[in-house]
Formats: sequence, C-alpha cells, structure tokens
Amino acid sequence: MTKYQGFFKPKNPQKYKGDPTNVIYRSSWELKLMFYLDNHSDVISWCSEEIIIPYRSPIDGKIHRYFPDFKVTKINKDGKKETAIIEVKPLKQTMPPQTKEKMSKKYLTEVKNWGVNDSKWKAAKEFCKDRGWSFYIFTEKELGIK
Repeated sequence: MTKYQGFFKPKNPQKYKGDPTNVIYRSSWELKLMFYLDNHSDVISWCSEEIIIPYRSPIDGKIHRYFPDFKVTKINKDGKKETAIIEVKPLKQTMPPQTKEKMSKKYLTEVKNWGVNDSKWKAAKEFCKDRGWSFYIFTEKELGIK
C-alpha cells in the first residue's frame, strides 16, 4: 500500500536540482510522476517545490507565494530542450465549480479554492512565458490513473 505523503529517494540523484535527500511527495499522483521523472531518459533535470512564483490572492488581495509541484527540463519530441512547470491536481479541481442554488459551506470552499488556484496558474503561465518555459496541469488523465 502506497502512503499518500512521504519522502522520495531518487535513484538518479544527479538529475534532481535541489536536496535529493529531502524530496517530499504529497500524494500518490506526485509519487508516480517522481518515479517517471527520476527514471525517464529524456528528463535532464527536475525538482519539486523548489520554484517560488508570486501571485495575488483574490481572497485578500495580497501577494502570496506559490510553490508549483515540479520544474522539469527534458528533451521534447522534436529533440529540443524544454523546461516546464507542472502542477498535479484532480481534474475536478482544474475547472470552476458549477453554480449551485444553495450556498453550502462545501460550495463556498470550492469557489475559494478555485479562485486561488486560478490566480496561481495565471501567475505561473506568465512566469513561464517570460522565461520561454511551458506550464502544464497534470490530472489523473495525463498520469494514466483511473
């Protein structure tokens, strides 16, 4: 049984940009991606939660710090080097919640979480654009999880 949080020990620590003895996964989905990044020959380097992107929260209007799940540099299908920021999220959390008649606490939490995530992802897209990088959100679909 896989734990949902823990430490990942890279088999290829030279590929990890950061402290390879302190690689933390916060979900089994992140762990699955870590195994892939660590072992895939097209991946030149990667890190987890090592990048900081400032964003303005729609909740309080203040600047906060966003730590995306992964930064990856790899050889793409065209044989060129590509750097990308990858966020791992359930598909349901990548879309705004459907409007509900009743303003339940659960619905209000979903709206708040969507607003914060959307602000983070817009900031990440700009951050990546400025550097010639890509930004991806990986869901269960991209990770091959049913």
